Amino acid sequence: MLPRLVATDLDGTLLDARGEVSAYTREVLLAVEEQGVPVVFVTGRPIRWMESLWESVGGHGLAILSNGGVVYDVATHSVRRARTIAPDVLVRVGELLRAAAPGTTFALERTTGFAREPDFMPRLHTSAVPGVPVAPLEDLVDDRVVKLLARHEEQGPEEFWQLAEEVVGHSVTTTWSSVGTLVEMSGAGVTKATTLADLCAELGVERSEVVAFGDMPNDLALLDWAGTAYAMENAHPSVRVATRRTAPRHDEDGVARTLARIFGL
Repeated sequence: MLPRLVATDLDGTLLDARGEVSAYTREVLLAVEEQGVPVVFVTGRPIRWMESLWESVGGHGLAILSNGGVVYDVATHSVRRARTIAPDVLVRVGELLRAAAPGTTFALERTTGFAREPDFMPRLHTSAVPGVPVAPLEDLVDDRVVKLLARHEEQGPEEFWQLAEEVVGHSVTTTWSSVGTLVEMSGAGVTKATTLADLCAELGVERSEVVAFGDMPNDLALLDWAGTAYAMENAHPSVRVATRRTAPRHDEDGVARTLARIFGL
């Protein structure tokens, strides 16, 4: 039986090495949707990182952003649902992580944009964008936060993530998808998988009818939940180990080539 919904990560999965959607991939995605099968982009990217991609990936439908924190209506460019983190939880998580790993700095992804502490990745290009709020974490938190970012300049990525999971994993969902030491935190129980499950329930799609693609640890819950799951050939080792099926590399149109085979395109 053919899938009734496609869920795919973007960076390292659907996008090529330049972070773009190839002409072949666009053609395949369109052909899949013409068969009545929605393609949902499920990514850790915030809203602000998607504006240049909407047209390339179809300009319509729904997307799950910020690791499950936001369900976004692409056609109307509006937030359909936000799964936020309570301000008091954000402050407490910050206190606990800073105590466990002095030197930790924080930034926030909100439904209204990015905000950061003064020492959070000052080299980041968004840090130079006018209008980005810059202040201590306690002064930045509000009820619009969908993701908390924690950065450490001296610890290794996996080491820092394991520490964060041990210290604050009871209060938030921790994950990482970057080669740098950056832990991403969503509300407790909020993952790509739980948000996709809610969306599929609304659409009347069973998990067994979903095919999903991913490449990094923040995709593990999604790939475990979907009825059919593919790790990219370039995926992180933990993803390759956890997933029985493999798609060709992201810079070889791996998702599109696999979908073309599945749907007989």
